[in-house]
Amino acid sequence: MTDTTAKKVIVCLTDGAEEMEFTITVDILRRARLDVTVVGVDIVKEYALCSRGVKICPDVHFKDFLSTSNGYDAIVIPGGLNCSKTLAGHKGVKQLIMDFYNNKKIVAFICAGTLVAKAAGIPVTHKVTSYPGAVREQLVNVYNYSEERVVVDDNVITSRGPGTSFLFALTIVEQLLDVNTANSIKKEMLTAPTL
Repeated sequence: MTDTTAKKVIVCLTDGAEEMEFTITVDILRRARLDVTVVGVDIVKEYALCSRGVKICPDVHFKDFLSTSNGYDAIVIPGGLNCSKTLAGHKGVKQLIMDFYNNKKIVAFICAGTLVAKAAGIPVTHKVTSYPGAVREQLVNVYNYSEERVVVDDNVITSRGPGTSFLFALTIVEQLLDVNTANSIKKEMLTAPTL
């Protein structure tokens, strides 16, 4: 595997986050030996109560966290409609996303998380994807919208939903490290040849 000592990723966590999108992504990034920091945003208790009732504790809380991209290589925004509403309304998170984006670092959004890209001000020239239905309708006339499972457009990565979480996370690994690392993890996890 590639030496990843310098590669660090922030994954945001709020009440209402979609468990699979959050957990699968964090797990795969850590399998790639990336240094992942789970940052809790506006969490009422010591844990986030996710969309299906799973409780997850953050590593740090946003209010106690250095809010710049310095020292980090990527930020990940999971889905879950309530999660996306919280993050889209959080000034500090939106500024952090744009700091990553403007510094050519990876900004990754899955499912309803793509609505946070829009709220943060990710330029409309990008090709994106998201969860279908009401989420898609809020993006289709704004961005170059795609129905692909994962879309990579420069430093912006977007994906569709829980069923695309493995491919989303492996794509982040591929972009941060290399395809061989992503393929090695895919093989170790016994994933299907086509995700």
